[in-house]
Amino acid sequence: MSEGTGLTVRVASAVGTLDAAAWDALAGGNPFMSHAFLTALEDSGSVGEGTGWQPLPLVLEDADGRLLGALPAYGKSHSQGEYVFDHGWADAWHRAGGDYYPKLQIAAPFTPATGPRVLASDPHHAAALLRAAEALCQGSNLSSAHATFVERSQHPWFEAAGWLKREDIQFHWPNRGYANFDDFLATLASRKRKDLRKERAVAQQGVTIRHLSGTDLKPHHWDAFWQFYQDTGARKWGTPYLTRAAFDLIGERLGGQVLLVLGYQGDTPIAGALNLVGPDALYGRYWGCLVDKPFLHFELCYYQAIDAAIERGLSRVEAGAQGGHKLARGYEPVATTSFHYIADPAFREAVADFLDSERRGVAADRLVLSRRTPYRKG
Repeated sequence: MSEGTGLTVRVASAVGTLDAAAWDALAGGNPFMSHAFLTALEDSGSVGEGTGWQPLPLVLEDADGRLLGALPAYGKSHSQGEYVFDHGWADAWHRAGGDYYPKLQIAAPFTPATGPRVLASDPHHAAALLRAAEALCQGSNLSSAHATFVERSQHPWFEAAGWLKREDIQFHWPNRGYANFDDFLATLASRKRKDLRKERAVAQQGVTIRHLSGTDLKPHHWDAFWQFYQDTGARKWGTPYLTRAAFDLIGERLGGQVLLVLGYQGDTPIAGALNLVGPDALYGRYWGCLVDKPFLHFELCYYQAIDAAIERGLSRVEAGAQGGHKLARGYEPVATTSFHYIADPAFREAVADFLDSERRGVAADRLVLSRRTPYRKG
């Protein structure tokens, strides 16, 4: 697809076919948009043939073939692993006699973490890529395109393109310059402060907690975490999304951006939480356990993440999708945003009406939740 200015947009077969340094220069340090993370998913078979996530990265190049922009895009034959739920849209479209799948997903697969979705610095390049995504839908019988968990700085690009805006709620922990965990606890109401201290004491009793990153991560650590991940995945999704090889590749390729927190009884790992570290945030991703111990989930996923964020001077912890129980642990409700292009005009109008109503409901819910945080009032 030519832009008529010496620039061309094309669909590549995989992120792995593109230059890593050029891609990462556009990704801005976000770990889930990095060449290392996305190719780990490709090379491990977590995305690709048979998964319903077919890599279709759109790349903008100049006449010399230099990468100027990209969309991390995937052809989807289902709506699993997205965390922005459009199953109702698919059902409605099928009842009307249409085919909702395949569709185009612009996202970090299996990752409800906010970040850039248009990998470009020039607004004109961003506009060209979004036009190309629309053209791909129209020319390839894709019903729609969906950019999920878009960071705020890029909202104007999607709004200028006329994509439909959708909002939801996550719970993030804000680091307000705390020196340590006790410094954070001092900002909570007295009863909440006591509750958190009690939870940590109970969770840590008889458990040794270790933080592993970079070269400290060994295959036996991933073997243990794989058991935890499979247990959680089987209960939540039916089939875990990532293959065993994905964890080895993520550990090897992202190195110090990986933080694996493991809980041990004696020499035996019994639970773990996987995080990735960005330039200004710690992202909680997966958790699992083999022993049912009170509050261990909160300790490994939330409190240890807070400790790590304070130690690293990060501004926030993003603890993943859903989970109202995070609210009592100092994680605050924040809006997350996705944008949607619907090719069919009539269906687009119906979705737009639905989203207008849904956004009002989400805003009201967020207001109610914000009044229930555990922080001292006034």
